[in-house]
Amino acid sequence: MKSVSALFAILCFSYMGQSVADEGALMDHHAMHHQHIMDERLSLGLSPEMKQHQLKNMRSHVVAVQSIVGHLANNEFDQAAQVAHSELGLTEEMRKMCSTMSDNENFRKLGLAFHQSGDDLGDTLKKKDLKKSLQALQTTMNYCVQCHAAFRQ
Repeated sequence: MKSVSALFAILCFSYMGQSVADEGALMDHHAMHHQHIMDERLSLGLSPEMKQHQLKNMRSHVVAVQSIVGHLANNEFDQAAQVAHSELGLTEEMRKMCSTMSDNENFRKLGLAFHQSGDDLGDTLKKKDLKKSLQALQTTMNYCVQCHAAFRQ
């Protein structure tokens, strides 16, 4: 009976391993298929170093938004406002970065508007009105969506 159980376990693990391998092959095929689809967004033509810098910044913006949402869920408006101003706002460093990031004027304007909306979000959060805070967060996120719809690295 033990050998039947062991055989059953081996067969199950073999099947699971094959299933995972099949799924991986399917995912590889799916990824290859999508590589042939044209990306019509405008390339910023950034150097590899600037591209990595920009990607790092965008990832930090996502983390900031996640933090703001978490603070809102806990009624921590002052903490959320601090994150909005310091991580998304138009600091002097961000102003300089936006002005040197790309030669594309529309990208620069969108970046500056995004960071200004981060400050507007921070100011709204200080008023401790959840509905208005969520509306301001939506405005900020709309800049993300617009930018990602228009531009690629």
